[in-house]
Amino acid sequence: MNKIVSKQKLLDKRGHLAVKGYATKLLLEYSRKDIKACPLRIKEWDYYFMGNDKFGLSLTFADNSYMGLASAQFFDFEKGSKVTDFAFIPFPMGRMKMPTTSKTGDITFKNKKVDMRFLNDNGKRRLYCDMPYFDKSKGLKADIELYEEPQDSMVIATPFKDDKKAFYYNQKINCLKVRGELVYNKKEYDINSLMAVLDWGRGVWTYDNTWYWSSASAELENGESFGFNLGYGFGDTSAATENMLFYKGRAHKLEHVDFGIPKIGNRDSFMDRWHFTSSDNRLEMIFKPFYDNRTKLNALILAQDAHQVFGKFSGRAVLDDGKEIKFHDIVGFAEKVRNKW
Repeated sequence: MNKIVSKQKLLDKRGHLAVKGYATKLLLEYSRKDIKACPLRIKEWDYYFMGNDKFGLSLTFADNSYMGLASAQFFDFEKGSKVTDFAFIPFPMGRMKMPTTSKTGDITFKNKKVDMRFLNDNGKRRLYCDMPYFDKSKGLKADIELYEEPQDSMVIATPFKDDKKAFYYNQKINCLKVRGELVYNKKEYDINSLMAVLDWGRGVWTYDNTWYWSSASAELENGESFGFNLGYGFGDTSAATENMLFYKGRAHKLEHVDFGIPKIGNRDSFMDRWHFTSSDNRLEMIFKPFYDNRTKLNALILAQDAHQVFGKFSGRAVLDDGKEIKFHDIVGFAEKVRNKW
């Protein structure tokens, strides 16, 4: 697998990926101005999730060129429910000014319904969200600081075989420590023991894709941080996969991973136990789901069929130096998503 180790532009003069592969830091320079594809194909987002086996919160800014979103989603896993609210921004086409790097840059949006801000000053991350009309005026308010960002993260530059001007440049930062306040329906939730993950994505996508993504961040019994990012399904991953373990802030690269989604006949059975395995025998784990965040949309040329399944992971992982990590019932998610967009 090709590891990117030096700084350079992400795209060449033709708008093709200048280098393909993975890194543990955001080394390649992304600029929307360097893209040569149709502007309507550009997609940019920052997605944060934090949670445990009782509740979860996701916050998202997305500029998908023909539509933009400032979105919050609250999960009550004990009740088996979720609430989503968002501001819809028609045809932003870059007007949301999504940062060209995850290291610095703010994103803000405010109207009568939503006041949302992602503030980032060289690693000092603050997430603020105030939605007084959330869930029929029950209200959602979050003021969250993310701190002790790990040294390593998962970064990948992925091409698409059928379109040289299409690409996905992605960073996943696991094991971000959380502190602050979260209030929903006048109830305050303790978030100070949680860890968050950031999904930072910039790219030009082809129309019809299916992806698999799994993520978890936790503190083990020995007090050390542990997490993983796993994924496959779209693009040309011959140069690298996005599969990584994280232990004490350092990344450990895996080869190919299969999610082992159970089936009943020819259909995926998402709420049964999954069995994850890696081709290099460095990861084996059982995933016990407790909630399926199901989304199904069919709106003319746009469609989504998504299962973001939350649950508990137990198993073993082997680090680069051969050290074996055992873990039990750490909370995370695994998803299968098909998009026509």
